[in-house]
Amino acid sequence: MPSLIDLRRRIRSVKNTQQITKAMKVVSAAKLRRAQDRVLSARPYAQIIRRMLVNVAQAAAEVHQDEGMELLAVRPEKRIQLLVITADRGLAGAFNSNVIRAAQRFMLDHSGAEVQLELVGRKGRDFFRRRHATVTGDYSTLFQKAPRLEDALEIAHKVTERFRKAEIDAVYLVVNDFKSMMASRLVVSRVLPVQLPEKQEQIDYIYEQPPGRLLASLLPRYIEAQIFRAMLESAAAEHAARMTAMEAASNNAAEVIDSLTLNMNRVRQASITREIIEIVSGAAALG
Repeated sequence: MPSLIDLRRRIRSVKNTQQITKAMKVVSAAKLRRAQDRVLSARPYAQIIRRMLVNVAQAAAEVHQDEGMELLAVRPEKRIQLLVITADRGLAGAFNSNVIRAAQRFMLDHSGAEVQLELVGRKGRDFFRRRHATVTGDYSTLFQKAPRLEDALEIAHKVTERFRKAEIDAVYLVVNDFKSMMASRLVVSRVLPVQLPEKQEQIDYIYEQPPGRLLASLLPRYIEAQIFRAMLESAAAEHAARMTAMEAASNNAAEVIDSLTLNMNRVRQASITREIIEIVSGAAALG
């Protein structure tokens, strides 16, 4: 049985850990509020640009304009670019491992194709680098601060140009979408070629230039918005997952402290009882 001193040291150590987890929860909660505001601000823009894209694509198809349609071209998926978005840090529950497992499942499902990885986040980079996967690029410090539009533009431009040049046949995205403060949703979606939904009620725009030319400039903007929104969603989901994980860790620490305190009281009581027995036995022997 541990001694009284060992139990006191253990309780003090767990209390110090609990203070750290509580502080990390408070920090994540503060960051989550800002990240959530950015996500909610980005979602309407992504929806509107998608609606506009559908209408312009329909108008271009009606007049049989093929200009700017290369980002819509569907080819056999022999070379696939997989964009994997993880966090730079751990201590966020299953946030990173879920994304990594989804990426591994995707690679197994597409084992007949060459899957090249574009890694955003240090955790994903470290995992796949150790396993000698085909990595065409990594961005390992983007989430040390709030995601920047410039970084999303750089990634979007890279994958778009590779698709234009037929170096890759498709681009897929694996990311945790922010759903609520208590949950996130793992999403695997295709970015390129752009997949337009079924025909919808068309808005009668007045075009000052041919719809095909407008489509050619709109498609890259749509891809940039999609990648930037995914980065914002991932950042918000990360803070929510870390806040939940730190709350669970604090609660577990409280349970450990209660258990250790109970054991310490038992050891102390046994020690006092033993000393009383020794005193009584000594007094009886002298009598």
